[in-house]
Amino acid sequence: MSPVAQTDRLLRGAIAASVASVALMAAAPAMAGSCTGKGIELQVLGSGGPELVAARASTSYLIRRDGRPSVLIDSGGGSALRFAESGAKVSDLDVVLFSHFHIDHSADFAALVKSSYFQDRARPLPVLGPSGSATFPSTTQFLQSLFAQPGGSYGYLSDYLPADRKASSGAYALTPSDIETDEALPKVVFEKQGLRVSALNQHHGNVPALAWRVETGGASIVFSGDTDGKNLEELATRADLLVAHNAIPQSATGSILDLHMPPSQIGKIAAAAKVHALVLSHRMTRSLGQEESTRTAIAKSWDGEVRFANDLDCFAVKPH
Repeated sequence: MSPVAQTDRLLRGAIAASVASVALMAAAPAMAGSCTGKGIELQVLGSGGPELVAARASTSYLIRRDGRPSVLIDSGGGSALRFAESGAKVSDLDVVLFSHFHIDHSADFAALVKSSYFQDRARPLPVLGPSGSATFPSTTQFLQSLFAQPGGSYGYLSDYLPADRKASSGAYALTPSDIETDEALPKVVFEKQGLRVSALNQHHGNVPALAWRVETGGASIVFSGDTDGKNLEELATRADLLVAHNAIPQSATGSILDLHMPPSQIGKIAAAAKVHALVLSHRMTRSLGQEESTRTAIAKSWDGEVRFANDLDCFAVKPH
């Protein structure tokens, strides 16, 4: 074989290996097998933010009870695919919770609703989220903007949001609730089917936002959502798992601190609330690669184990 042919063969082999490596990396997020189907488990559907980087879907979480998907929290871009990869169906869900209506927390909800056309859901689906403001819709308005007829972006799906369920041709109804609490005391907003859900208003710039606490099967999981972290301790008190958003590094300064909490603030909340476990999600370019400094900042206040979320990771939640 000539030197030129040998070089060409080596180059083609390197390209093939590179393509195989990329394909392997693309397949890597599919980790649904890590869920055991036993007890209470949190599955991360989207561990990223609004950036389309690092093969991460935007924010979304699923609480499973003995394997059955029960509670969906947020539905950011790309998470509908992760929802399908997890094996979940809209027909399984007991309730949907929205932290706020930024795109990276809500963009895929219409796709999920459409997917339910091919399922056999026959019961209402409660959808809970924040009240509105001059610049952001309330939860009711958000659903109407998608599905109402006339005027909704996907008004052809108006059967899912009927004014009168008797007129819905047998389709189930989305039942929205606008939740508002003060910023100091959590409020129980949903109790049904072995679930107890509490909410707390949070500060996320000028965006109406909520943090959530879900109690089921003796376990409690708290979702910070996007927030500067003030007054979160009451909601998170002795939570079995706190899911906090690691959108910024410890070195962050300026106006971004009005939207997100740095790792040191997460550590202080975890310590004050005496949470049992901590998962960091909503990971972005500015916080990816900063894991060690993040751990160090948190450890100054809280000495528990810190786990960093990736898409389709599953975490067992043990009651304490």
